[in-house]
Amino acid sequence: QVQLVESGGGLVQAGDSLRLSCAASGRTGSNYGMAWFRQAPGKEREFLAAIRWAGGTISYADFVRGRFTISRDNAKNTVYLRMNSLKAEDTAVYYCAATNRFVSGQISRWQQYDYWGQGTQVTVSS
Repeated sequence: QVQLVESGGGLVQAGDSLRLSCAASGRTGSNYGMAWFRQAPGKEREFLAAIRWAGGTISYADFVRGRFTISRDNAKNTVYLRMNSLKAEDTAVYYCAATNRFVSGQISRWQQYDYWGQGTQVTVSS
């Protein structure tokens, strides 16, 4: 089992930056990876970024590439999502997720992730 605890959401102005954190605890396997998703009201959960824990391979959704940055701190078992130039349309609940089935070609599918954080609200005012 893996437990995920998120922090860092809040209310910001358009153009501001924000960093989300997700601390993980529990047993992980050799094919472990973590990701960030978000879900806005009335919309489906969408993939933002993912990172393979061993080796640090990173993938981004095209629409956040260059604006969002995923990173990890191995010593703290924590993954981060740095979000720059925030827009009103970035308003959503942001979730971190983890899986021991981190498979290339599947990492953007929320169904691939077995463990989820509680979600943290990000609200961007214009």
